[in-house]
Amino acid sequence: MRRLISYLKPYRLQCILGPAAKLVEAIFELIVPLVMARIIDVGIVAGDRGYVARMCLLLVGLGLVGLGCALFCQYSAARASQGFGSSLRRALYRKINSLSHTELDQLGTASLINRLTGDVNQLQTAVAMMIRLVIRAPFLVIGSTVMAICIDLKLSLIFLAASPLIALILYLVMSRCVPFYRTIQKKLDRIGLVTDENLAGVRVIRAFSRQQAERERFSQANEDYRETSMQVGRISALLGPTTFMVVNLAIVAIIWAGAGQVQLGALTQGEIVALVNYMNQILLALVVVANLVVIFTRAAASAARVSEVLALEPSIRQPEAPMPAEDPRAPRVAFDGVRLRYAGAGEDALGGITFTAEAGQTIGIIGGTGSGKTSLISLIPRFYDPREGTVRVNGVDLRDWPLEALRSRIGLVPQRAVLFSGTIRENLCWGAPQADDAALWQALETAQAADFVRGLPDQLNAPVLQGGQNFSGGQRQRLTIARALVRRPEILILDDSASALDFATDAALRRALRAACRETTVFLVSQRINTVRAADRILVLDDGTLVGEGTHEQLLASCETYREICLSQLTGEEAER
Repeated sequence: MRRLISYLKPYRLQCILGPAAKLVEAIFELIVPLVMARIIDVGIVAGDRGYVARMCLLLVGLGLVGLGCALFCQYSAARASQGFGSSLRRALYRKINSLSHTELDQLGTASLINRLTGDVNQLQTAVAMMIRLVIRAPFLVIGSTVMAICIDLKLSLIFLAASPLIALILYLVMSRCVPFYRTIQKKLDRIGLVTDENLAGVRVIRAFSRQQAERERFSQANEDYRETSMQVGRISALLGPTTFMVVNLAIVAIIWAGAGQVQLGALTQGEIVALVNYMNQILLALVVVANLVVIFTRAAASAARVSEVLALEPSIRQPEAPMPAEDPRAPRVAFDGVRLRYAGAGEDALGGITFTAEAGQTIGIIGGTGSGKTSLISLIPRFYDPREGTVRVNGVDLRDWPLEALRSRIGLVPQRAVLFSGTIRENLCWGAPQADDAALWQALETAQAADFVRGLPDQLNAPVLQGGQNFSGGQRQRLTIARALVRRPEILILDDSASALDFATDAALRRALRAACRETTVFLVSQRINTVRAADRILVLDDGTLVGEGTHEQLLASCETYREICLSQLTGEEAER
């Protein structure tokens, strides 16, 4: 919690002056019943209309001053809470972007989005309520009790009895509600996860006619959330009737006991009215306190979730020592006894991988589903660190490379083609913001995307919808390949990035890459034999281990796994050609 309070430091003035203004307003509220008593006892009883008018003007004046104080407090609360929320949201977003894939996998996308939006909003509300009400409500309870004591000590005993009783009811109700608020946020995460999966996979869901099943899955998560919320609602619903019952009984007691005092002349009618008003003020203030308890309880749960992210230390860290000099004679990429295990996994995803890749070489990586192809290439940009062994680029251990310097040498095209809303030009310039049109068109030519981009009305300035949904799968893949080529990387990683291309386009792409990337080390990850067979060297993976390495002809003769993959896609004569 202390970590979050630091984001309020720029708004110290608002946090002091806002509650102070609200305190002034509360003082005027405590004066109002006394003025009303004077109007009744002096003005109305004596029939002095001038006095009544003057007191009414005083009430209006108190109201206007109170309104001014309230508006100033509202402004202070809004400025502090919104500024706090903006600063916290920026810090949380920066932290999320600094986390490695290991932490992102553990937390989950839906949970992170909910923490960045819903949880921060809860904290914003708590800050606003703290400035506006956290001093005012308790002050009104204490002040009303003190004012009642000043009017009549005996009748104030009713206040002293009613206030703790109302507070006890609040405690009993809130103590049973609080545990639910912590689970409600987790259930909200579940709804976010299901929604995110449905929106991201809407085409797959419709293709398999799984709409009804997904509706039921969402309904189950939603119903679970509703049931928990209803449990809280049923308990908190007791708060209003019970507190109003106690207050009304206290008011009856005040009027019943006060009637005798009025007949004896010990109290006036106006003082009885003032006592009733003070009791109502206590009720309203305690209801506000109850609402504050709810808000702060939810905020505490949200603060714990936000603090959890802010306290996370990324497993991938920038090196502290200066980077060693690169060795021009070393291989461009070298794996030495590399083992990788994902967090929470029971066994290694990669086991004992050793190979080298020289500058200008094309390395094909092939294997069955789940064999570890993507895991292997994820180590090169240092998305993960190996459990054992080392990965070197230009002779330098990846742990010694500054992340930005390392990744600026790498062009990555992931399995799932990801484009961002904007224009084609903006997407292509991600890796090289200063690239001119000539460089963009050259990259598009190499990626076999120039023809369809030229056919668009706005060409490079053609709009790209979220996720590139206004392009086909093959077009998206070619645009992501062009984006990687624009930065002229030393290492180009194509992770099954031609799966949506026809064989002719795939072959043209490989020929263009070989011509355009003579000094670039290219990693071609694919399940197609035709994609990797012309590579300078092919790595064959099976269940996370390297079971074969060599050219197409060498592996066909020596590697059973590779031979099986070949024969599953090609005839014996085609494989040997």
